[in-house]
Amino acid sequence: MGNYFSLQQALAQIGTVRFADIVDIVMVAVLFYFIISLIRTTQTFRVFMGIVVIMLALWISGELQLYTVNYLLRNAVQIGLLALVVLFQPEIRRFLERIGNGMPGIRFLGGAPTSYTENAITQTVLACTDLSRTRTGALIIFERENRLDDQIRTGTILDAEVTAELLKNIFYPKAPLHDGAAIIRGGRIQAGGCMLPLSENTNLSRDLGMRHRAGIGMSEASDALVVIVSEETGAISVAEKGMLKRHLTRDTFEKLLRQGLITEEQTPNLFPRLLRKDKGPSHE
Repeated sequence: MGNYFSLQQALAQIGTVRFADIVDIVMVAVLFYFIISLIRTTQTFRVFMGIVVIMLALWISGELQLYTVNYLLRNAVQIGLLALVVLFQPEIRRFLERIGNGMPGIRFLGGAPTSYTENAITQTVLACTDLSRTRTGALIIFERENRLDDQIRTGTILDAEVTAELLKNIFYPKAPLHDGAAIIRGGRIQAGGCMLPLSENTNLSRDLGMRHRAGIGMSEASDALVVIVSEETGAISVAEKGMLKRHLTRDTFEKLLRQGLITEEQTPNLFPRLLRKDKGPSHE
């Protein structure tokens, strides 16, 4: 009987839930998701734990009436709020960019006809196969939802059709643009010789050079699909969301490009992709 009344009470409580309450809960859940994403790196997590310790010490000093300690901690917290904004500036920027990237319609900005993308994939596979055989280093960025205007401005504007020969010429060791990255937007090579941000992940394998770290860094800072050809080994790698897949065969390489560029283009981005699970870097 007691269980029956408990069930009735529970159902009655559920009946009082408004649509606004559900929206409220979802928004709080999304906020916590972004906060967890913000502090998931080792360095940020350590700083976050330091803040938790200080706040705990502030509460304990208040409960135990340790007036001097409490006064010092309260003033330190007030000053620390400004310091945190400066300290977490890169993370806060990425946080706001993620919110913007989750808005519907962003894909319209960087969309391209499938035929252009098909050609870009085919020509990139041909070029990287040859570059791999000759052990010529290369760094090719496929722009997706996030516009890479800041990176494009650091290079030389080309706005050219993607061809294997042009890509091989860009990364020819004596060519002026070979040290930077080529950025492909809308199925065309938008720019060459572009500078990219290096990865801040301290757990990366030590055998990865600057080209790989720049590629991983670009994939961490945006949703771009990054292709890397190693100058030392000729191995072809693909970086996405901070995850690096190395030593790819030609077929696997082409499959990854098609999955990342064509499959996503054919599916409209109608809802924010807030619940996509981020994975850490892989060192396969």
